[in-house]
Amino acid sequence: MEFRRSFLITFILGGCLILGFVAGYYFHAQFDLWRDQFPILTQAFDILSDNGLKPLPEKPAMEYGMIHGMLEAYDDPYTIFVEPPQHELESNALQGHFGGIGVRLSRDVDGHVILYPFQGGPASEAGILEGDRLVYVDAFEITPEATMESIQAALRGPVGQSVRVTVSRPPDYGQLDFEIRRTEIKLPSVAWHLDADAPEVGVIEINLIAASTTQEVQSAIRDLQERGAQGFILDLRNNFGGLLTAGVDVARLFLRSGIIIEYENRDKKTEIYRVEHPGPYVDLPLAVIVNENTASASEIIAGALKAHHRAQVIGTRTYGKNTIQLVFDLKDGSSLHVTSAQWRIPGLDPPIGEGGLEPDIYSETTPDPSGVDAAIRDASGVLLRSK
Repeated sequence: MEFRRSFLITFILGGCLILGFVAGYYFHAQFDLWRDQFPILTQAFDILSDNGLKPLPEKPAMEYGMIHGMLEAYDDPYTIFVEPPQHELESNALQGHFGGIGVRLSRDVDGHVILYPFQGGPASEAGILEGDRLVYVDAFEITPEATMESIQAALRGPVGQSVRVTVSRPPDYGQLDFEIRRTEIKLPSVAWHLDADAPEVGVIEINLIAASTTQEVQSAIRDLQERGAQGFILDLRNNFGGLLTAGVDVARLFLRSGIIIEYENRDKKTEIYRVEHPGPYVDLPLAVIVNENTASASEIIAGALKAHHRAQVIGTRTYGKNTIQLVFDLKDGSSLHVTSAQWRIPGLDPPIGEGGLEPDIYSETTPDPSGVDAAIRDASGVLLRSK
C-alpha cells in the first residue's frame, strides 16, 4: 500500500514537472518568435525599460499603446481597438439591453459621481436615494479620474447577479453599503410618433441598428397604425449603423423579393443576402429620410429600399461606408474590430462606397430656428401625394 502511494505521488510530481517544462518551452518559443518578428520594437522596449527615468506604465496601458500604434500603421479607419469599458457599453447597445441597477449618473463640479435612481428600479428598491454620491462599485473606487464609461461598465453585469454599491449620503456624507441585484434594462433603438402636421403619417426614428431593432420597428408600426397612421417615414438621420444582419432584416420587412446586398471578403468570395419571402409591410406607403451621418447598416436599409423602388429617399447624401467589420473579443474584455469585407447593393449607381447614397429628393435635414423640419415635411408630402 505504501509503495503504491509513493508511486502515485512520484507519478503526479513527474507529470507536473513535464507539464511545467512543456509550458515553459512553449512560452519561450512564442516569446522568441515575437522577438524575431518585431526586433526593433523589442529593442526599443528593452532600451526604455533599462534606461527610462520614469517607470513603465502598467502592463495593460503599455500593451494598449502598442496595439493603437500597430493599427495606426495598418491605416484602416474602421479597424479599431476598443478598451474593455467601451466594449461592454457598445455590446450592450447593439444587444438592445443590459443587466443593470437602474440609475442615471452625473458629475458635480467637484468630480463626484451622483446617482439618480429610476423609479421602481433595483437601485431605488434597495434604498439608493437621488443625490447619493457613488464611492465604490465592489472594490472599484470611484475617483474624479475614473471615466464614466468604466463606472457604467462596473455597474452593469449579468442579469440576476448582485453588485455591491457603496455611497455617501448628504448632508453628513456617511457611507452606506447596498447589495443590489441586477435586472434587465432595455436600450431602445427606435422611437416613434405621429407627424403633428399630418397625423395620418407615422414617423419612426431608428437611432442605431441593434439586435432588437427589427422587432422594435414592427412594434412601432403596430402602435402607429392603431393611432391612425396610414403612411410611414423611416428617419435614419444620424444613424451611424450597427449590426449588418439587423439592417438586412429591417429592409426585409418592406421588400417582396430580390437581393439586398452582396459582399466580398478578403478571399474574394461573394456572399449574398436576399429576401427569402415577402415581408409583412410590402404594401405599406413608405418614405426614408437620410443625412450625411447615415452610415453603414442604415445605408443598407435606405439603399436597398431605393434600389428596389420601394421608397423615396429624402434628405442629403449619406456617409458612404460600405465595409464590414468583424468584432473579436480579447482576453481582458477589450475587442478588435477588423475590416474584413466590402458590400454593395445591386442596381445602385453610383455605389454607396463612392460618395454615399444619393437621395431622390434633396431636403434640408436640420430643423430651422422656428423648429420646422423640412425633411419630415417633404417626406410627408411624398406620402400624402401617393394616396
